[in-house]
Amino acid sequence: MTYAPTRPTERTDREALRVLAADSSTQDAGLLVPELRRHGFRTEHVRTGAEALRHCRKADLILVDLDLPDRDGVELCRSIRAVCDVAIIVVTARDTELDRVLSLRAGADDYVVKPCGLAELIARIEAVMRRVRLQPSVPDDVISVGSLRIDHRAREILMDGRRIEVTRKEFDLLYLLASRPGNVFSRRQIMAQVWSDPRSKPGRTIDTHISSLRGKLGCSQWITTVRGVGFRLGLA
Repeated sequence: MTYAPTRPTERTDREALRVLAADSSTQDAGLLVPELRRHGFRTEHVRTGAEALRHCRKADLILVDLDLPDRDGVELCRSIRAVCDVAIIVVTARDTELDRVLSLRAGADDYVVKPCGLAELIARIEAVMRRVRLQPSVPDDVISVGSLRIDHRAREILMDGRRIEVTRKEFDLLYLLASRPGNVFSRRQIMAQVWSDPRSKPGRTIDTHISSLRGKLGCSQWITTVRGVGFRLGLA
């Protein structure tokens, strides 16, 4: 795939748009990423869907290739959309109506077929960002819900000012639930975001971590079980 160099356009944003390119092709990414950076985008490259899920909250827009080594790109779009509202553009060599329909229904905002010109891709990125009305921003480093305070950067949980000691997975799980208080997260969504593995059956893994968190938070009402659906963060 070729990306013909173009003259950088002037950007007036206070901070460059953060773009995450999920593409298994090192050659394609090696051409695209430097060109996007030259045009003012803060661009990072990951090669797997699992990596894209881990970093999706840190991006304003994700470029998703459908042919990833660990999962199909359509599934990745669906998993990303389940946990955050980041803009998504599918950039792939697959050019069938079915792939387009499935991608858009899975949450993609646009669909671009390789090979494509850099100028067109940048125009589509800008059009998508205008359409979804996103502005460059930073993730929520600190989430406060009642007496509960979660500092993502420090990876610290405080309850009424008292530090709660948790494991890495317990922190990620609680942070996910707290990112949308009151919203129900399915077990599949939790496995996709916290364990980066939406295909595996959760078994007792999630229940064990939920039980441990409830004990450490000192009240079972902080995390509510919605039978047959999943879990949500309440306000104890």
